[in-house]
Amino acid sequence: MEYLKHLSKDKKLKKVIAKQKPHKLQKRKNICTWLWASIISQQLSTKVADVIYKRFLDLYEGNEPTPQQILDTPFEKLRGIGMSNAKVSYVQNVARFELESGLEPKRLHKMSNDEVVEYLTQIKGVGRWTSEMLLMFALGREDVFAIDDLGIQNAMIRLYNLNKKNKKKLREEMLMISGQWSPYRTYACVHLWRWKDNVPAVKAKK
Repeated sequence: MEYLKHLSKDKKLKKVIAKQKPHKLQKRKNICTWLWASIISQQLSTKVADVIYKRFLDLYEGNEPTPQQILDTPFEKLRGIGMSNAKVSYVQNVARFELESGLEPKRLHKMSNDEVVEYLTQIKGVGRWTSEMLLMFALGREDVFAIDDLGIQNAMIRLYNLNKKNKKKLREEMLMISGQWSPYRTYACVHLWRWKDNVPAVKAKK
């Protein structure tokens, strides 16, 4: 695969990649569902997130709900599956945004990475990190670098022996190192997550 050849120019990353299987990015059709899963999984272990997400789908007989179904579901019923008040509001915000502004993949695919982030972060409850994960794992963008992700930071600190005490310098060094990975920074992130065994829980959601 072309990305493997390119990333292997980085000798330290090459050793990480050599012990792993190649990764293939996917494009998902239902952006709303992906965002709901992301919101549900935030600050939870993968195991707990999976349980609550299953309860979420069970509210709709195991099917992915429509945005209107979400808005028609009583707040307390959504709270009852284990979501906090804030998460219920965020899930509803995504549903409302889909109906009012649109989250169609065809529309998002026409936007640049920065435009997608700017568009999605209009939704209260959807931040930059969630938008970057969506770019990687729902839109299949190959060149996204999640600099604020703790797993990526920890992996790069360890692999490149970076100084974690000076946050400003750390970010500068991370950007400099990741620059050589472009246009395949998403794949580099995936392999670093695997190496640290810290793949974002939301990645596995359908």
